Amino acid sequence: MAPLPFSNHQRMSLPWLSSVIWILFSISQLCAGLQLDLDDPDSIKAATRQITYDMMKYYDGNVTGRVPGNLPDPYYWWQCGAMFGSLLDYYYYTGDDQYNDLITQGMLHQVGPNDDYMTPNQTKTTGNDDQGFWALSALSAAEQAFPNPPEDRPQWLALAQAVFNTQALRWDTQFCGGGLRWQVFTLNVGYDYKNTISNGVFFNIAARLAKYTGNQTYADWAERVYDWTVDVGFIQDFHFFDGAHTTLNCNDTNRVQWTYNAGVYMLGAANMYNFTDGSEKWKARLDGIFNQTSMFYSPNVPNVMFEHACEPYGTCNTDNFSFKAYLARWMAATTKVAPYMYDQVMEKIRPSAAAAALQCSGGESGTLCGMKWTDGAKWDGTTGVGQQMSALEIMQSLLVSRVAAPVTQDAGGISKGDPSAGSSGTFDPTAPQGTIQQKDRVRAGILTTLILVSGIGSAWWMIS
Repeated sequence: MAPLPFSNHQRMSLPWLSSVIWILFSISQLCAGLQLDLDDPDSIKAATRQITYDMMKYYDGNVTGRVPGNLPDPYYWWQCGAMFGSLLDYYYYTGDDQYNDLITQGMLHQVGPNDDYMTPNQTKTTGNDDQGFWALSALSAAEQAFPNPPEDRPQWLALAQAVFNTQALRWDTQFCGGGLRWQVFTLNVGYDYKNTISNGVFFNIAARLAKYTGNQTYADWAERVYDWTVDVGFIQDFHFFDGAHTTLNCNDTNRVQWTYNAGVYMLGAANMYNFTDGSEKWKARLDGIFNQTSMFYSPNVPNVMFEHACEPYGTCNTDNFSFKAYLARWMAATTKVAPYMYDQVMEKIRPSAAAAALQCSGGESGTLCGMKWTDGAKWDGTTGVGQQMSALEIMQSLLVSRVAAPVTQDAGGISKGDPSAGSSGTFDPTAPQGTIQQKDRVRAGILTTLILVSGIGSAWWMIS
């Protein structure tokens, strides 16, 4: 389905006009940040090219002696997989292929011995969400008809199917009536926690595989995951809460809310809406999710996205810095499978993109991106992969109406699948693997302690 005409970009609501007035004021006060014309594709491509260049300065996986598909400390493994998703989107939106070989090299290097993103040297911190983020990038490669890997290597669609299969086998009905645990391995702190992002990623993969392949089994799993997330109380009136512990049968819901939880379910719901030919049930769910994301836009700077749980308090960490990237990514992608959403999505993306461009005013280059888009051109002093990813995704989403809809197995798809991928092999994901490193014990231990003492659970901030 084609999106609404590009000319609809010009449609403005009063909150949008308020955002424009604020942005123009910021420019008049501080002439800094990236130059961005919201309606000029060349300007958007120039801005995103600079952001991507600055982001890739953090990546050393293509340096001799380093490991492809890894970011240096303090970044965890999952975030490199997520970063490749942003690079895939960059190619999809701009046509700039300078990073394509690097994407393929890194994503294939991390597939693990059974081609399912269960990499043995990452077991000390492997969560279902971590593995799932790599699958989401592989699935994007298939949907965007990204160039295939060599024939003797695993293919993008098969990799996503492999992750789906390994996670379906982990669906745990012993506690909380179902759901995936956060951590894969029993020795990892967090194994006793079931969280929304792990299950949301699984839901997202299932829904997109249903649309791509036409296979009803994936759709049935998507229904099962969504219904369970509601039944267990992680979704309440389209608010997405973080998770709960199996030791308490998930009766201790942590009510902190992150942008990426709403985003991952939004795109999954959009794909189910598309797969079911626009069913009222999935439209109601999609509309409810989108409407409730209003909490992630600043009350002071209308329609400018912010990370509600940590950004106002200065408590965001390395993981949190990247979360807005995923909401932006999945909102834009939603418009390709549920085109009726286009106008209302762009009313959020355009002001946020303009604000993000102003915030990309840091460092010696004057182009490094901070997190607080609500601060305008006053750089917030933070830098990192997450900040670059978030700015990149929100700005390149301005081009969403100019790119083709995701391909499917029967309509333009070039990636070879394997429905049985990941369901065999000698690597047992339930077996203990090595010893947890001290830094990981500290990380998870702090999380567990804070969540127990916090009534609102707002300190459960490292989700990886």
